[in-house]
Amino acid sequence: MRLNKLVMSVAAMAIVGSGLVADTSSMDVEAVFEKECQGCHGPNHEGGVGSDLRPSVIGKKNAYELAETILNGKAGTAMPQFKDKFSKADADKMVDYLQHFKGRVIKQLTLDAVKDGWKPLNDRMEFFKKYPKAVDVKKNTDICFVTERDAERVVFVDGTSGKILSRHPAGFAVHVTVTNKRQPRYAYSISRSGLVTMYDLNTPGQQKIAECQVGSESRGLAVSPDGKYLMAGNYTPGGAVLMDAMTLEPLKVYPTSSVIQPNGNIDSSRVAGIFDTPYGPYFAFALKDGGHVYIVDYSKPDFPIVGDIPNIGDILHDGFLNEGKEIGRYLFIASQGSDVVGVVDFKTKSLVTKIYTGPASKPHPGQGSSWYNETLGQQLGATVNMNLGQVTIWDDHFDVIRQIPTGGGGLFIGTSEHTPFLWADNVLGGDDVWNQVHLINKQTLELDRILTVGTTEGTVMDPVTHKILYKWKVPTVKDENGKVIVPRILHAEPANHGHWTMISEWNAGRIGIYEAKTGKFVKYINGLTTPTFTYSIEHRQTIPGA
Repeated sequence: MRLNKLVMSVAAMAIVGSGLVADTSSMDVEAVFEKECQGCHGPNHEGGVGSDLRPSVIGKKNAYELAETILNGKAGTAMPQFKDKFSKADADKMVDYLQHFKGRVIKQLTLDAVKDGWKPLNDRMEFFKKYPKAVDVKKNTDICFVTERDAERVVFVDGTSGKILSRHPAGFAVHVTVTNKRQPRYAYSISRSGLVTMYDLNTPGQQKIAECQVGSESRGLAVSPDGKYLMAGNYTPGGAVLMDAMTLEPLKVYPTSSVIQPNGNIDSSRVAGIFDTPYGPYFAFALKDGGHVYIVDYSKPDFPIVGDIPNIGDILHDGFLNEGKEIGRYLFIASQGSDVVGVVDFKTKSLVTKIYTGPASKPHPGQGSSWYNETLGQQLGATVNMNLGQVTIWDDHFDVIRQIPTGGGGLFIGTSEHTPFLWADNVLGGDDVWNQVHLINKQTLELDRILTVGTTEGTVMDPVTHKILYKWKVPTVKDENGKVIVPRILHAEPANHGHWTMISEWNAGRIGIYEAKTGKFVKYINGLTTPTFTYSIEHRQTIPGA
């Protein structure tokens, strides 16, 4: 009997060791981290939108609690639940990988490597002559981009009808799209996997002109107002890449593998936001980890860095430019680790001030909002905040004048001259609020309406009287397990000559269209996969840096 028990024990140990029991994991944790986690936590786990996960920070933390956070997410932050994708064993394996991470070799951004990734696809001049006007729409400025994150595609939509025009593979987690304002027939996208793609919107199906692999993880993109140059921002290898906007030929790289950090150490930095401005012949790019903003003068030989603005804050991310007087003179750059928005002056090439957005606020303006307030007689600016249900508003003296509570953490706040509202999402809140967009009156600076997309019904409600102003039937969406999905909605974008506002329903695979002046529902664009970022070419023509 003792021998039999011993044999059974040895056999059980052999099964465990071979990975044949349910509580083992075959997950390639490094590959999964790169795809699912790196975007927020950084290629060297140094943090950003997400927490710093280096062993020096989490090495001695409770592994069980860390695994629970992976599975169940973290309320009030951008950390989602992974329990539908990971088993308990997967989460344990990921924690072990994180707590014993040895770091990665930091690669250097080189012009030769980027040139190797440049691929012309079609003859631009042949298309230019053959299609002097847009074929699929009345005007190429009628077109809107939609990024399908998980499908790795860019979708072009007629912004006056909602008709889907074409779909194009464009790299993992397509992140940003921009247009050439001098020649709006040309548009560009960049994916998190580092692929920049150029399109000709006048052609049937919005054909690709060229592609360029600028890195292995990227974020920002901007086109110079003269239409000649395009700049992309890399996380890995860290740096910025300047390209010819008519061909995508790489012209110069700006490596950031060795820069002075806010703590005084010299280390690598990711490059996050890229910005152009009508104020001068400049690009600006933000060193996410370095706390600097560099200004490049593209009108000079060899495109030199002519401004270095340090000490803005920790974890620089996105931003936007001022409108109104001296349009494009000031860059509002979010520092998510310091709870501030830095104000960079292109004229003096200096930091004017820091706008304090509140404790633990993590500002994330996205496209931001700038508008003229008639009561105050000033141009105002606004951001949402990732970790708080709060919209921060400042005046043209860069003083915070209002903190407006919303439902939960947001990623985007948008407006236009055609709507009386700021449209602020709550996409990082819980599922009780992530289906809401708060509409704030631009003149009274008060919450005016709450737009909610339920599982069967949508409403627009007066938050004071709780009166339902509008309601509509919502098609119920279920996940692969048959569970009803609460739509997770984000990113309000003007369309149809300002008559509409388009809102993405990330997990429901559609875009809702609403009247810009009232918030009343119009219709859905269906058949999309995790639609995230929408970009109206007509609207963005008038927005500096957008």
